[in-house]
Amino acid sequence: MFVITGITGKVGGRVGDILLKAGLPVRAVVRCAGKGASWKARGSEIALVADAADVQSLAQAFAGATGVFLMNPPNYDSERGFPDIQRSAKATAEAIAKAKPAKIVFLSTIGAHVQEFNLLNRLTLFEHMLANVGVPVAFLRAAWFMENAAWDLAAARSGRIESYLHPLDRKIDMVSAKDIGRAAADLLREEWSGVRIIELSGPQKYSPRDEADAFAAALERDVKAVEVPRSEWEQRFRREGMQHPEARIRMLDGFNEGWIDFQGDGTERRTGAVELAEVLSELAAGA
Repeated sequence: MFVITGITGKVGGRVGDILLKAGLPVRAVVRCAGKGASWKARGSEIALVADAADVQSLAQAFAGATGVFLMNPPNYDSERGFPDIQRSAKATAEAIAKAKPAKIVFLSTIGAHVQEFNLLNRLTLFEHMLANVGVPVAFLRAAWFMENAAWDLAAARSGRIESYLHPLDRKIDMVSAKDIGRAAADLLREEWSGVRIIELSGPQKYSPRDEADAFAAALERDVKAVEVPRSEWEQRFRREGMQHPEARIRMLDGFNEGWIDFQGDGTERRTGAVELAEVLSELAAGA
């Protein structure tokens, strides 16, 4: 039995789809029965976990699992110290220690090894909680999601996308949710002991200008990328409703200054096949 959290999202949904198509049993972890209806119709078991810090519900969901795909919903407005992630990570680690699934694949992030304060420290904390749960664990550290470009789709239709990544021609590692899901599904069917770190990127690096060009091709119109000055970030984020923008700002600084990157030493490296143009074409088509 393979237990999948986040199955209603792009990555978890991809993992569940791959395993079901391979004829393998899947247990979908959802917050309410309605969210699991489509997966139940496909033959999945359903485990209800309404509260991510409910140790008993989590342990029941993980019980008897051949493998667990674990991810934590993003929170871009985390309070410093990340009390929400501290709570859910502690509960998850306790539940795993109780249930003893055969293995865990945790969706982490590029830069999880970085000590400098930034938003990605949320995943670092989760990794630390899981490192000593007593079962084999794989930390799948994915690059910047190509699907983040969905935030820019409406602006691209008007011919101008604004970028917090600077400078506009600087390329960074990116990867598609499709490739992340494929890598996670592969890992769940592998055997190992101890802790593994797998760093996952796409077939090449991309820049904001590459994103604009890919949108231009997909939308069949000119699209220009422009920088959002760093001096405006905090005001913009607060205007959008954020109360704690510092962690997000420092994350963007890390990508722009180069100190958020893959660890390299002591890790495994895998490469996906999906290009940015494919992802943006699907976004433009509403796929």
